[in-house]
Amino acid sequence: MPEIKPLNIRVPQDLQALFVNMVRISHTPGEFILDFSSILPGLTDPKVDARLVLSPLGFKMVTAALNENLRRFESTFGEIKVPTGGHTLADELFKGPGEPEPPQPRS
Repeated sequence: MPEIKPLNIRVPQDLQALFVNMVRISHTPGEFILDFSSILPGLTDPKVDARLVLSPLGFKMVTAALNENLRRFESTFGEIKVPTGGHTLADELFKGPGEPEPPQPRS
């Protein structure tokens, strides 16, 4: 079996990091399209900040890599809790300062 050599991936010094908190995923028979945006309070017309187009195989491989890295992260830092019970992640992200927590349903 041939030796697998790691890739030397260059990151340009002028590369701008983007904060995104929303991704819209669509697909055709031959590709997956991921449109990344930042949705912020008061913003009525968010724009797509980055678009990734992947083959179905590429998308499945990226999904596997993301899941593996999430598993590693949570095993090191603890479970990431997703809000549940009567409100959405958007409610959590966009509540104004001083707004009370939404009521939680009783078990």
